[in-house]
Amino acid sequence: MLKNRALILFVVVFIVSFLFFPLSHSESGNERSIKIVSDRLDAYDDKNLVLFSGNVVVTKEDITMNSDRIYLYYSKREGVKDDSSTGMMTSGAIERIEAAGNVRVERQDRVVTGDSAIFYNGEQKIIIRGNAEMKEGENVIRGDMITFFLKESRGIVESSGDGRVRATIYSDEIN
Repeated sequence: MLKNRALILFVVVFIVSFLFFPLSHSESGNERSIKIVSDRLDAYDDKNLVLFSGNVVVTKEDITMNSDRIYLYYSKREGVKDDSSTGMMTSGAIERIEAAGNVRVERQDRVVTGDSAIFYNGEQKIIIRGNAEMKEGENVIRGDMITFFLKESRGIVESSGDGRVRATIYSDEIN
């Protein structure tokens, strides 16, 4: 019974301090916040990991990522001790977010899909792997891996093995 109460307290404190606090900043224009909505949340403080599963939607600024599962890895706050007796977490900065299953990333009029994705927060970089495809209007680019550098507004599409990058581009200026 005590373990169940500690677990419930742990989850409630985590949700309030880690998820809702950034939401209030997001509404005031804080660009560092990430909003995550899912069917389930499993927190593993000893691994610096939070697993979101079931209809996961991640929103950061003008980017939305959908996936079956999201693994959020965070760093511990420096100089703060864990207090497992109260269920208090010591989460700090988000290091990376890994998405697995039916990944879809949208930014403005671009949609990128793939089997998996990794968002590196420090580098502001997203890598989509496995049947990677980017659509912008009627234009389509396919490859094994698509990398976006968010700060630079640029991307790279790569293929491996015998595969090749394939692009279909429509333009009013091409006759």
